[in-house]
Amino acid sequence: MSDEVLARCEVAGRSLKVRRAVSGDVPALAALFGADPVSAARGDGTEGDLADYERAFAAVDADPHQLLVVVTEAAGIVGTLQISLLPGLGRRGMLRGQLEAVHVDGSWRGRGLGAWLVGWAVEECRRRGCGLVQLTSAVERGDAHRFYERLGFTASHVGFKVIL
Repeated sequence: MSDEVLARCEVAGRSLKVRRAVSGDVPALAALFGADPVSAARGDGTEGDLADYERAFAAVDADPHQLLVVVTEAAGIVGTLQISLLPGLGRRGMLRGQLEAVHVDGSWRGRGLGAWLVGWAVEECRRRGCGLVQLTSAVERGDAHRFYERLGFTASHVGFKVIL
């Protein structure tokens, strides 16, 4: 397991660390996703085989434009997010940071961990040369939308997708 600490913080009197996720974290990450009702409704969780998660982890971990991190405390993983660096021609070639899969364990919500983690991710994107940071959030996540707006994000676009 990687023990390279990317950041440290104190939240609610507890010492937390951010590190790059490793393959051994996959079961805990699947459980964290599955504990979220919106993600669980999409099929996330630990029921059944973890092979899809393991394949996805291997692809993310091998891509230098991806950074999947976990937040840990003595009892284990309490949060995660993924930063994707998106090069493009738009905005005069500005590198963008995309935040994905932002999840905080339910017992840690409302204690400042999510705000700290997203703030850390924004600074990490800045450090890596990004000119903006973006994220998407499901329409049914009203509390998350208010949370992101409190952190300075603006609802600037309408998103579309096709499920394949």
